[in-house]
Formats: sequence, structure tokens, C-alpha cells
Amino acid sequence: MTQNNLGNALRTLGQRETGTARLEEAVDAYRAALQERTRDRVPFLWAQTRENMALAHRAIFERTGDPADLDAARRAVAQALEIYEEAGAGFYIEKATRLREDLDQLAP
Repeated sequence: MTQNNLGNALRTLGQRETGTARLEEAVDAYRAALQERTRDRVPFLWAQTRENMALAHRAIFERTGDPADLDAARRAVAQALEIYEEAGAGFYIEKATRLREDLDQLAP
């Protein structure tokens, strides 16, 4: 949980800054969180971390235009959405669907 929260804090800071360093640190923190929050052990928490990672990748893409970050964001949100749908978690399904639609609009 700590690494996910650290990722959220770094992402928030990174969104207020001009570079991508903090956003990239956020992605690293989310990756570390996924070592504990595995899909098999805690699928819903894993999905939330993947969605958070998608938000960080989107922010990086918006700064750099690097399609690899947009692709990473799209993959992460698709994986999160799959878990949310399996759980029947309406609020999270709607939130992830909106993020997916936002990402689709960013695609060239």
C-alpha cells in the first residue's frame, strides 16, 4: 500500500511540475507496488494500481508525446477494467471507461 500511495503523491507532484521526472518516479513506485499487489493475490488492488499507473503514463505522454507511454496507459487501463468488470464494480468500471475514452482521444 505504501508504494501505491507514494506513486499517487509523486504523480500529483509531477502534474504540478513541468518535467517528467516525478511522473517517472510515480511509475516506478507503482511497479514496486505491483510486486506486493499481485493480480492473483489481490486483484482489485492490483487493478487500482494499474489504473493509477495509466494516469501517470498519460501525464508523461501529454508532456512528451511518446507513443510508448500512451500504449502503456492503454494497456494498464484495459487490464484494470477487466478486473473491475469481473467484480461488477460499477463506479470503477465507469471511471476506467472514461479514462480509456480519454486515452483513445489522445491517440494520433
